[in-house]
Amino acid sequence: MQKIIALLLFTLFSNISFSQSAKIEFSAKENTIDYGKVTKATDSGIRVFEFTNTGNAPLIITNVLSTCGCTVPTKPDAPILPGKKGKIEVKYNMATGPIRKTITVESNAANYEGGRIALKIKGEVVE
Repeated sequence: MQKIIALLLFTLFSNISFSQSAKIEFSAKENTIDYGKVTKATDSGIRVFEFTNTGNAPLIITNVLSTCGCTVPTKPDAPILPGKKGKIEVKYNMATGPIRKTITVESNAANYEGGRIALKIKGEVVE
């Protein structure tokens, strides 16, 4: 009987420890930053996606990918602890015309399928 109770307690505590997960919540509405109408002469093209780890385990950003070379994202190097904030910086090259780019974040976030999150930038660069 004691072995059964010990086994049940071990199983219970094992399940509790495995239920820890990282979760990511971005402050940008719909994970999108709108540049609006901007000019290359007055704008650096840099924007920042701020986020919070709302989970109970460290959040690890493993990769940040852009759809083209005109958009360069920078990911955090260190894990983001539960309750802490982080940021992903995006630099657009400010080519004249519409801005419609997607940045894909790969992470261990449990609140997105496969830990993959799509971030978007939009706007227009005018002369």
